[in-house]
Amino acid sequence: MLHGRMLRYLDVVARVGSIRKAATVLNVASSAINRQIIALEEELGEPLFERMPRRLRLTATGEVLIEHVRATLKAHTHTLERIEAMRGLHRGTITLATSFGLAAGPMAQIVSEYLSLHNRVQIRLTSAATDMISNMVISGEATLGLGFAIPPRPGLKTLFTMDVPLGAIVATDHPLAGATAIKLRDILSYPLVLAPHGMSMRHAVDLALSRFDLITPPVLETNSVELIRRFVSRSQAVALLNPLDVGEDVANGVLAYVPIADENLHPQSLRLVARTKDHLDPITSNFSQHLTGILHDLVDDARRKPNEEGAT
Repeated sequence: MLHGRMLRYLDVVARVGSIRKAATVLNVASSAINRQIIALEEELGEPLFERMPRRLRLTATGEVLIEHVRATLKAHTHTLERIEAMRGLHRGTITLATSFGLAAGPMAQIVSEYLSLHNRVQIRLTSAATDMISNMVISGEATLGLGFAIPPRPGLKTLFTMDVPLGAIVATDHPLAGATAIKLRDILSYPLVLAPHGMSMRHAVDLALSRFDLITPPVLETNSVELIRRFVSRSQAVALLNPLDVGEDVANGVLAYVPIADENLHPQSLRLVARTKDHLDPITSNFSQHLTGILHDLVDDARRKPNEEGAT
């Protein structure tokens, strides 16, 4: 009875109150609209419009029908919007700038799981220093920026933030590996591996260690998380990293992550940022949710596993 074109005709005629004006709006002949309305009235057996000298006015039957017409048109528009959004979730490009540690750590899992569900999406990931992450987002070179201790800056908005604890990273045969949790002083009798001065991680560690009188210099100082992981797995040294840096190695039994119960060792603040003036497209917004969900799970797993193992 009612087809898409007829729905539109009825809606416009009811709004403007004239077949001639509706024809102008719709860019169709007045006679075509008039024929459609007459045919529908004959089918219903009721007039839809009261023909007045200067305008058309809906009858009671017309009021009932136009309510249905507009609800149908609205639902149709909403359905098209949903289909368009779904199309956006299956095709597009995501640009992300992140830290060297995160790029070498959890990003392989995060990206591979996402692309397995969205095989027409392309991800462009660049690893960079913290200040460069901010610059890349503000300049538009990257849509998303993910890193630790990204400072607030004009033009940046925070999409997600989470405190990530630092812990002791040791080989699985290390004396500390089986501990549920340790104190910071417990690591001082072992060779230390630290990030270099100037990195946010090193600043947090130096603050916490400043309480102790005698601190042995680190045997290895490097900004390469990959080197730290490999070195620690082959030695009795202890490194201070966050669980996101070593999650895969811990899961594979290469390294152990041991929480440090010390209120003076402050967690690292992880932030996901975007440009303030940007409205994220559906694919980037969807990826952001996927990204933050996995990050939460990885940190929660690292916190739970030592307690679970200690209870068995």
